[in-house]
Amino acid sequence: MANQPHSRRKFIKKVTAGSGLVMAGGIVPGFSARSYRRILGANERVNASVMGVNSRGNALARNFAAQERCDVIHICDVDSRAIEKCIEGLEERQTMKPKGFTDFRKSLEDPDVDCLVIAAPDHWHAPAALLAMQADKHVYIEKPCSHNPREGEILVEAQKRYNKVVQMGNQRRSWPNVMAGIQAIKDGAIGRVYYGKGWYTNNRPSIGIGKTTAPPAWLDWELWQGPAPRRSFKDNLIHYNWHWHWHWGTGEALNNGTHMIDLLRWGMAVDYPVKVSSNGGRYRYQDDWETPDTQIINLDFANDMTMSWEGRSCNGKDIEGSSVGVMFYGEEGSILIPGGDSYTQFDLKGKVVQKADAKMAIDPRNTMNPAEQLDALHINNMFDSIAKGTSLNSDIDSGHKSTLLVQLGNIAQRVGRSLNIDPKNGHIIKDKEARKLWSRTYEKGWEMKL
Repeated sequence: MANQPHSRRKFIKKVTAGSGLVMAGGIVPGFSARSYRRILGANERVNASVMGVNSRGNALARNFAAQERCDVIHICDVDSRAIEKCIEGLEERQTMKPKGFTDFRKSLEDPDVDCLVIAAPDHWHAPAALLAMQADKHVYIEKPCSHNPREGEILVEAQKRYNKVVQMGNQRRSWPNVMAGIQAIKDGAIGRVYYGKGWYTNNRPSIGIGKTTAPPAWLDWELWQGPAPRRSFKDNLIHYNWHWHWHWGTGEALNNGTHMIDLLRWGMAVDYPVKVSSNGGRYRYQDDWETPDTQIINLDFANDMTMSWEGRSCNGKDIEGSSVGVMFYGEEGSILIPGGDSYTQFDLKGKVVQKADAKMAIDPRNTMNPAEQLDALHINNMFDSIAKGTSLNSDIDSGHKSTLLVQLGNIAQRVGRSLNIDPKNGHIIKDKEARKLWSRTYEKGWEMKL
């Protein structure tokens, strides 16, 4: 079929509306980069600007450029090397050469830009998304959608005010077998679900003790900090280790736990908890890493339901045969969704009842591009929403709720006690110290304002 592009597009068009699973089964076998652009055919085109292209953003830029309905016309990054590398890498995905911008706000001034794709550090996610909506752009925002709970609330309010399409990058919401596994849970395959467990494991090394020094010439350190209050540059911060500093990042919990908590919340059909606790700390190394490398977050919900997430950044022993995944436990059995696009249903004795195998292998520990072809389904779901008003698989309201659950876990971790939560809106009850972490202090002039 890969040698018959016209027949392929006709086939995909026929099955798109009714069967994401069949569609996904057809895109897996080895495409070249240019034939991969033909995953979906349509007349509507989206001009995208991609912000933050050093790693994950580079992969997203390539994926957006690979889609038939999209041209990546701008590449934005505070690292001049990343801009050049990304633009060069897009040559095999599209014919036009994007423009490069150090300051993404210049890109937003261009009326030809339809969508901003945000893969910058976590402290930039919500502020950039708000500026994009205010500039009349749609938004694809990598998880987590916000650095703190108040930012997520502002994004939900902004989406309603500016009426733009905002999709969060929890891509498993669009993976066919994952969707089928969640549907099986909702259809009662394992009876009433009362417990869900998620996890992430890795073998991350020490980040050492950084030295305060002048920023490198290729980096606009002032703009990298953006909304965050100013701090001196350290030589062990850029480009990944900011994840482990509360000032800019959100730790492993939101870096990877957001995906799994989102699946649990989706399958268990819950929104806000009544109680949240967290245990753990930075145990493995003595270095500049501030967030936990070992953490267990517990969330209790009304109607006798609970979920937990276990994160081990520095001990990569798998759970249930996978470095990342979720398990749903019900009165009549359990369902496992590991790191890839598959699921397995078990009875109460652990016997396999139903199994849907993945059509392609992925690497959940790949920080740049673990599942490009599957993620294209999530991107095209956004394009369908822009062009046809199709429902998003992960709109910002849903994305905020899932992000909030993990943020509440981090807040409980930082104050050192469990939190009581209002199940109507997710707000912390009667804890002034914890509520101070609901929002953040911004660098003057960078405050988020609707």
